[in-house]
Amino acid sequence: METVIIEGVTLHLCHPDVFPLDWVGRSDLIDQVLAAWLVIEEKDLPLNPRIVGKPGVGKTTLAYAAAKRLEREVYFFQATMDTRPEDLIVTPVIAEQGKIRYMASPVVTAMLKGGVLILDEGNRMSEKSWASLAPLLDNRRYVESIVTGLKIPARKEFRFCATMNDDASTFELPEYIHSRLQPQIFIDFPEPDEERLILQRNLPFAPKDILDYVVRFLQLAHQAHERYTVRDGINIARYSLKVLENNRLLSGAPREERPGRALRLAIEMILGDKALRYFS
Repeated sequence: METVIIEGVTLHLCHPDVFPLDWVGRSDLIDQVLAAWLVIEEKDLPLNPRIVGKPGVGKTTLAYAAAKRLEREVYFFQATMDTRPEDLIVTPVIAEQGKIRYMASPVVTAMLKGGVLILDEGNRMSEKSWASLAPLLDNRRYVESIVTGLKIPARKEFRFCATMNDDASTFELPEYIHSRLQPQIFIDFPEPDEERLILQRNLPFAPKDILDYVVRFLQLAHQAHERYTVRDGINIARYSLKVLENNRLLSGAPREERPGRALRLAIEMILGDKALRYFS
């Protein structure tokens, strides 16, 4: 485990995150994130974009894809209602022989390594926790650790991005944080061709007829302003394939069953019977 010593205090850093996430969609959205992170002269500072949209539309994937374009290490922090300020900065743990070991969070590790921090579902976090990040998100670019008594500066290469769901199960951002998380980049539901491409990328083994069914279902749901997303579509397609394969194994015969019945079951099991109104 890599360590950094600041004013005599040893911080143990966490590992960067590597995921098989591949952005399929509008390339201009990646350009918007990269533009926010751009520094155009010595006295300029990067902005801290927030990516907003319904759950499952690809906010995290977009942030990760943009970060990889920078060829920097990427660190994730999953925000929850229980996130404490110390969780965001430095946490003490008991090590061997009863000694205290100071564990740097993904936020602080990204700051010290000059990486990219993606704060996922940031508006599930309380104002008290956001307040601990306020100096990081303005021209001061540091955090203070109450546990260690350290003021920890970010390297100039450090970049920050938050993703946020636009549903009712979240906190309102305090105004002083809202103004620090700019610009806002909104992701809407994808177009049919994009949706099919996302499904193909995630389920390369799925037959075309199942993907066509799922895209048609999702597009009808979008037109009715339902919150069903391509993530739901991936789960529907995947479960329907498992149902068909299970039926094949039970019968001992090659799969000849039409997918409609399996898809209907998958939609009902995953989204509930009300979603069946969009199944044709």
